[in-house]
Amino acid sequence: MKQLLPAALLWLSTSTVLAAPNAQALATSKNCLACHAIDRKLVGPSYQDVAARYAGQKDAVSRLAEKIQKGGSGSWGPVPMPANPVTPEEAKTLATWVLSHKK
Repeated sequence: MKQLLPAALLWLSTSTVLAAPNAQALATSKNCLACHAIDRKLVGPSYQDVAARYAGQKDAVSRLAEKIQKGGSGSWGPVPMPANPVTPEEAKTLATWVLSHKK
């Protein structure tokens, strides 16, 4: 049992590191980076600003994933974010990745 804990922790840390490049590739393939950047505002807010706004919210991943899928307006100014053709799983992956960019 004592040997399983270090192995499990190593697996979890490795899977998180490996997920980040996959999430960035997903963001690129879904054209998220046409309107958003990690560290500066483009058409929409930076991912760092989004992560800061959602920091500490228990339901941040699910709320952001829903906004990714359905779009929205008024939260970040007058330019609406269109709905995105992503699956619920892809939306959750993207939301988790966006929220990982807090300063």
